[in-house]
Amino acid sequence: MKTALIGDGKTGGYVKKLLKDEDVVVFNEDNKPTAEELKNCDVAIIFVPGIAADELIEPVLSSGIPAAWGTTGYKWPEDLPEKIKVAGAKWVIASNFSLGMNIMRKCLQAVGKGSHFLQDPEFHIHEIHHKDKLDAPSGTALKWQEWLGVDNVWISHNREGDVKGIHSLHVKTEFESLFLKHEAHDRAVFAQGAIWTARFLVNKTSILPGMYTFESIIDLAFSNEI
Repeated sequence: MKTALIGDGKTGGYVKKLLKDEDVVVFNEDNKPTAEELKNCDVAIIFVPGIAADELIEPVLSSGIPAAWGTTGYKWPEDLPEKIKVAGAKWVIASNFSLGMNIMRKCLQAVGKGSHFLQDPEFHIHEIHHKDKLDAPSGTALKWQEWLGVDNVWISHNREGDVKGIHSLHVKTEFESLFLKHEAHDRAVFAQGAIWTARFLVNKTSILPGMYTFESIIDLAFSNEI
């Protein structure tokens, strides 16, 4: 698998390390990708901040290759899913590529569905990330709120040192509390998930062109639909 790595910063650097024995072409601010260059690759793994996504959409789209995007804090164009289908491409957009986070997704969904048994529950999601992270709350915290599927969720955040990512949920009632927590110990976990996704897109040729979430790809992997 020949991989176009777009963005070799904190997380992209781990992708490069994990793929050290494979064919990787690195693109960054000093070496921006063109559609023609990307066509020479099998798949793209992209870790860039939201402000850099605008100028990358067109070349990646025009190349037609599958792409795993680890970009947060960006509002994707509303017409993008249709453009991806027309281009015959397959994109996965993720705020968090942790495979373990998808276990948390199932837990959060269960808590949300079961919360109607509780009397006047209060929901608090708190996230902590490194001091250089631009978006707040994190895209993953917003996903937790979505997966929880309840109203009146309070989300708070801290930016500290080089924290890779800590997300927690506290559900409190008058007589008890419930807690869920996920902590990333190493950014390699996000690189690992992105690489898994890239390989999945390349190897599973039955996946139709379109724009997918990471969780939908995980669900496909465990279903009989592919």
